[in-house]
Order: sequence, then structure tokens, then C-alpha cells
Amino acid sequence: MTTDSRVIEHKRVAEISSTRKIIMGIVEILIGLLIYFAFTATTAAEVLTKFVMTPGGIDQGIMADWILPSKVTLTILAVTSLVIGVYQVIKGFGKWTNLMVGVSALSLIFGFLVWQAAGKQLNLAGMLSSAVLLAVPITLGAFSGILAERSGIINISIEGMMLMASMVAAIVGSVTKNPWLGLLGGILSSILLAVILGVLSIKYKVNQVISGTVINIFSAGMTAFISQKFLQHIQGLNNPKMFTRVPLPGLADIPLLGPILFNQNIFVYLMFLILIILQVALFQTRWGLRLRSVGEHPKAADTLGINVIRTRYMGVILSGLVAGIAGAFFTLGSVGRFDEGMTAGKGFIGLAAMIFGNWMPIGAIGAGMLFGFADAIGSKLSLLGSAIPPQFMAMAPYLITMIVLAGFIGKGQAPAAEGEPYEKE
Repeated sequence: MTTDSRVIEHKRVAEISSTRKIIMGIVEILIGLLIYFAFTATTAAEVLTKFVMTPGGIDQGIMADWILPSKVTLTILAVTSLVIGVYQVIKGFGKWTNLMVGVSALSLIFGFLVWQAAGKQLNLAGMLSSAVLLAVPITLGAFSGILAERSGIINISIEGMMLMASMVAAIVGSVTKNPWLGLLGGILSSILLAVILGVLSIKYKVNQVISGTVINIFSAGMTAFISQKFLQHIQGLNNPKMFTRVPLPGLADIPLLGPILFNQNIFVYLMFLILIILQVALFQTRWGLRLRSVGEHPKAADTLGINVIRTRYMGVILSGLVAGIAGAFFTLGSVGRFDEGMTAGKGFIGLAAMIFGNWMPIGAIGAGMLFGFADAIGSKLSLLGSAIPPQFMAMAPYLITMIVLAGFIGKGQAPAAEGEPYEKE
């Protein structure tokens, strides 16, 4: 790159950064105005909001309820977002821009909850506990995508892998009466689909989006056929034992955090365990460096003696393993039976969470929690008798997905060679 081209590129990046700074500031100001005029101005001064801070049915980690003056709380949230927005427009927060946008977004969400629960009570801890549980398949789907795409393979078939794993987990768990064997069965079925994806994408160099879509269609059709033909008529094949809550000694007694994070079923703990393993393995080990290298510069990696084909197969198979855990969650950790299409697009939302998190495990779990929280809000507010139609609240996770994919959080850094078949010279 010549000196002139570097100068032009630097100016272009600076212009984009300046424009984004102003846009983010305007968004934050609009959030502040929305909180004030939609929530604060319509709330009586004497009304109180009560948040229950211990999930129902939990007797560990009990915490006193929060009782907040609704109008004062909403005013503080509105002013906070306005101040952040004005500062963002005038000076900017630099590398902290996304964090400040997040603070404004949280102000809007919390303000909405305060407004909806004004004069009533809302089990906030229960909603947060549900959000963690609802985030499990989305986050694991994001981890699955990271493993595949960091190795250079686009895995659109996460949804299909999850759907197949949920059905097989239900059948195996029902027949054996053992949820662990059901989980193993779900994982193996997902790995089998991952191997097919790997053969199509790596060996035969089929377009990776097309091969993933084929697997999704196959899974949707096969699970629907088996469900209608057998599971709906033979209940003994669709009644698996579920994983129950396992409180962690000591940690489950921590107020608020204990019931939300440390008194959950095994899938929540697997999610955090995979987060730690994946973060360390990708960025602190030789194996992770090799996996990332074949997703960024496969020819350079091959020159250094790394087996690109084998490494990509490994990434895809591990992606299938994690997707299998995500799928088994639906039948063994949430619903307790298999129903057609029960994954409901969570695999695709997991891909959005992966992009939101910039192909980083820590970012992906943060995005997964956000989507899970949006899902939990809809179900909880329907119990409050919200004036907002429940159908609109059910749209929230998908609206957030579209906003994320539209680039609201800035340009992500996808692996440079993802989606490109490798030809060994």
C-alpha cells in the first residue's frame, strides 16, 4: 500500500468513526427522550415499583425486595441517557462507545420494567434466572459458530444440528431413562451432521451456505416425520427424564447471584465451562493458534506445516458437539419432550450472537444473555397484564437480531478466509 493510499484509507476510517460517533450519540439522546416522555411523564409521582429479588421456589440466596419510587427512578434513567448522548455527540467515548450504548440500552430496558411494574410487583430475580436459562441454546449456538468459522467454515446448519439433537436426546433419554445417555445421543447425532457438513464443504468444496441449508432442511423434514409418525403416538418415546437444578455448595447462597447463576441445571454450568475452555483454548494454546490460522491465512498455515484440512474438520466436528449440547437442552433441560420445530430459530439467533460478539467467546455469551433477557421480558410481562401485545414482545429477540446484523454495533472482524474452500498446492 502506497503512502497516498494509506492517507486516503486513514481519512475514510476517520470519517466513518466520526459519523458513527454522532449517530450513536443521537440514538442515546433519543433513548433518554423516549424514557422521559413515554415512561416518566405518564407515571404518577406517588407510585412505587416493587422488584422481588429472589426467584420463586428458591430458599437459598434470599435477598430483600427492591421498592423504588417509579417517577424518580425513571427521571434518573432518562437524564443518564441524555447526558451520555450529549457527551457522545460533543466529544465521544472512543473505545468505550459500545459500552455507553449498552448503558443507554440498559437504562431503556430497566426504565421499561419500572414503568410496567409501577404500582405492582415484578419478580426481577426470577426473570433474570429465566434469561440465563433462555440464553443457553443461543450462547451455545454462538460457540458452535465460533469453532467452525474460526477454522474457516461457515456453519449455517447449527439450527438443523440443534433440532436433530433435541429429538434424538428425547428418544434416547426416554428409552434408557437416563438423561446423560440422552445427552450423549443428541451430541452424537449432531456430530454426524457436522461430519456430513465437513465432507461437503471441505472435501467436495460445495458452497458452505448451500450445504448448511441442505442439512437444515433435512433435519426439519426428518424430525417432523419421526415426530408425526412415532413420537405423537408412542408417548414412551417422548418422555425423557430431565436434568434438575443443582445448587452449587456455598455459591448458591450468595444473594441474588446465587439463585440466578449457581442454582441452575447442568446446561447452564456446561455453558460457562465451555466459555472458559473455548476462551483459553483459542487464545492461549498452540491448538487455538493453529485453528485460527487456518481460518485467517490457510496457505500461510500450510506452509508452516499445519494440516489445514484436518484442522478444519476438527473445528467443524467440535462445532457439531457444542450444537448437540444446545439441542439437547430443549428436551432434557427445558421442556421435557420433543415438539416439531421446537428450536424456533435459536440456531440462527446464535449466529447473530456470534457476530454481535465479534467471533469472541466472551462477546458471544454477552450477546446470548441479551437475547435471552429479551425473550424473558416477553413471558414475564404477559403475566403482569401489559398493555403491549404479547406478540410484539415475542418479536423482541428477532428485532434485536436484525438490528445487530444491520451493523448497529460497528463492523465486526470475521475470519478472513471463512467460506473459502482450500486447495492444497
